Amino acid sequence: MAAPALLSAPPPSQPTDEAEAAPHASPPPPLSPRRRRPTVRVTSEFDSESRLFSHRLSFRLLDGLAKLRLRLHHGGGGGGTGALPPAPEVALLARNFSVAVDTAARSALLRGVADLAGSSLRLRASHNTKEQQGEVTVTSNLGDSPCKIELSSLVPPDGLPRTTFIFPNGEFSVNQKYLDEGNRILSVNGIVRSHVLNGVCTALYSDNEMNLKYRYKDEELSFIPSISLPSNSLSFAFKRQFTPSDKLSYRYQFDTNYWSAVYKHKATKNVKWKAGYESDERLGWASLWVGDAGGKTKEVPLKAKVQFTLKVPQDNVKNSVVMFHVKKRWDLYKMPVRCNRSSSRGDAPDCHQIQAGQAYRHQIR
Repeated sequence: MAAPALLSAPPPSQPTDEAEAAPHASPPPPLSPRRRRPTVRVTSEFDSESRLFSHRLSFRLLDGLAKLRLRLHHGGGGGGTGALPPAPEVALLARNFSVAVDTAARSALLRGVADLAGSSLRLRASHNTKEQQGEVTVTSNLGDSPCKIELSSLVPPDGLPRTTFIFPNGEFSVNQKYLDEGNRILSVNGIVRSHVLNGVCTALYSDNEMNLKYRYKDEELSFIPSISLPSNSLSFAFKRQFTPSDKLSYRYQFDTNYWSAVYKHKATKNVKWKAGYESDERLGWASLWVGDAGGKTKEVPLKAKVQFTLKVPQDNVKNSVVMFHVKKRWDLYKMPVRCNRSSSRGDAPDCHQIQAGQAYRHQIR
């Protein structure tokens, strides 16, 4: 009896030109662990001049898709004014929708935004529940050019919509404006920027007034003359960078003879002091910043900022006053959740499985 023939695999087929040109599909890379983000955030501020405490509480909801923000104030009455602190503020913020509640006026401001027809058309809308009035704005790209056109109208409508043309070097808008007599006129406003002689020239036109400003800046020097028409008000600003840590700024107004000067010294990234004088108020001052003045509170050491300010009136030195402002942030963190993906089966990432015993960790640096 003859032995059965062994079955052999067919020879591999030769790849075609199309198959050689097409790249092999690679499985998507696994998702990295989710960043640890604060679930609850508390920011407290105190200003000695107004004697006002402010507390802002932020809560992340729906796995970070929305945020609930609450702002509370107490104290106040600084300077003997006896003013009451502002009413509490409540806001719900999402990526494309927000609600801000004014508890004092018992009203809410609704805002929403949506992209239509891909990214070439953008719709923004707002509505005030107490005033029963809102605004709708539509922004559209003009073909493949970088220019855009924007139409904005009140709801219910009151006159023609405001039309704005946006282009790379500026924008200008046309809208109706009411005069004191009740008549309506067309108002044109705009701004244009252009590079001229190693600087930037800016022309701003608004309500029949024009401001021309030229800004020259290099690594050590800035010079900014400005003139307003038709009042012919002329001013200029001068800034000199002596070292990376030392800078002097000076401004002079020709029609009023007012001037001001500020000297800044940056000891470290988080320590800066300033000193200056303002001739219109006849006031000299000096301030010390502990914490990056221009940065966010979460990026500074201990997540805290302190500013001390000394004001010395020229006419009465005995009335000098020292003020301070403190801002501190606390974060309540939620433990991160790792997203797993099976590359062999292409399963969806499992990002919502929270391990038992996972808890919140209070971090105060």
